[in-house]
Amino acid sequence: MNKISIAEAFQRVVKLKSRGVHFTLMGIGPMSYNCIDATIRLAQKKDFPILFIASRNQVDGDEFGGGYVCGFDQKRFKRAVADIAARNGFDGLCYLCRDHGGPWQRDEERAARLPADRAMAIAVRSYVGDMQAGFDLLHIDPTKDPHIEGIVPLDLVLDRTEALIGAVEAERTKRGLPAIAYEVGTEETSGGLTSLTAFRDFTQKLTHRLNAKGLPRPLFIVGQTGTLTRLTQNVGNYNTEEAVKLTKIANEFGLGLKEHNGDYLSNNILLEHTAIGLDAMNIAPEFGVMETTAYVELEQVEEKFTEKAKRSRITDILTKHAIAGERWRKWMVGSDRTAPAAEVAADTQKARLILSMCGHYTLENPDVKAAIAVLTENITALGIDARDYVVRRIKDSIDRYAACFNNYGLTSNLLKA
Repeated sequence: MNKISIAEAFQRVVKLKSRGVHFTLMGIGPMSYNCIDATIRLAQKKDFPILFIASRNQVDGDEFGGGYVCGFDQKRFKRAVADIAARNGFDGLCYLCRDHGGPWQRDEERAARLPADRAMAIAVRSYVGDMQAGFDLLHIDPTKDPHIEGIVPLDLVLDRTEALIGAVEAERTKRGLPAIAYEVGTEETSGGLTSLTAFRDFTQKLTHRLNAKGLPRPLFIVGQTGTLTRLTQNVGNYNTEEAVKLTKIANEFGLGLKEHNGDYLSNNILLEHTAIGLDAMNIAPEFGVMETTAYVELEQVEEKFTEKAKRSRITDILTKHAIAGERWRKWMVGSDRTAPAAEVAADTQKARLILSMCGHYTLENPDVKAAIAVLTENITALGIDARDYVVRRIKDSIDRYAACFNNYGLTSNLLKA
């Protein structure tokens, strides 16, 4: 698929922007098989580059438990993307990116409070798996530490970022693997890199240290522009002025600014990103919510035309397993984050909210897969292509970003630049 490396693509991004072409790249979370399919279908039709941003919870080595997306390790993920691309005749640019790689970035590792040396070693092994599978970009994110109360100090983030890049480069060289690009920084909304002064200081110190050791400088740095994804909305306070300043600082050091937590933003704010030239944004949970919403909508049709004993009960089954999985705790706010599961299950409104937020985490559960199969059979009997409807709902959500970010035709423009 790829005709140019992600580093070369970014050089062409800079060239196009210098000519007055405005756009923002999209990092898309591969929330499910259907989400991957929807992305590739839309990218083929609208001619834009794909950056799949996989977290360690979504895609990781089998030795660490694999990922909740189809049980993918890195190689199976890449193979699935290639297979879907071939089936859809996709011939554009598609890059596999590690999102939030690093120590304690898997929920299980954080819950187990692994010692720092072990967590760092695991992070490097996971990155090696990324490189061996042919990933294009690694996000170095050492901003979680269960042994530290609150925000990890910036100097420690700096030390660990440098150490991880050094260790990954040593493994890459030893194994004869091709060059890889890096992303650094975090979207923490308090402390850390949130102030302009701290952001500049971190960027300056890190690039200086990497240059001194002959290590590659990052392609992207993550900056906090005020976005924050919680519940099924963006509860942050996006700041255009901060976004402009952060973009200028990143570009001053030859880096692209990457914004995370871009889900659920209004169209006018998305259009502002294109206007100011913010380099890239990550979007993920929103697409999982859209898939779950599509199943619920299909069930509403099923209920009207299918006898009760033969119905899928997909909403109830998704809700049950979404609550049991407890991943909703990271997306809730206030005391709900620590509420007993039985308490939220008994609250219809909260249970439905958890269904929306976390239904996609359960798609590999045998009960859920069986319910989707029943739903699909019942809806097909009504002359409706259930899976195509689900994919289209996700695709429409992605298309909103592609349109606002001026991505239509971007792949052709990059290849010609």
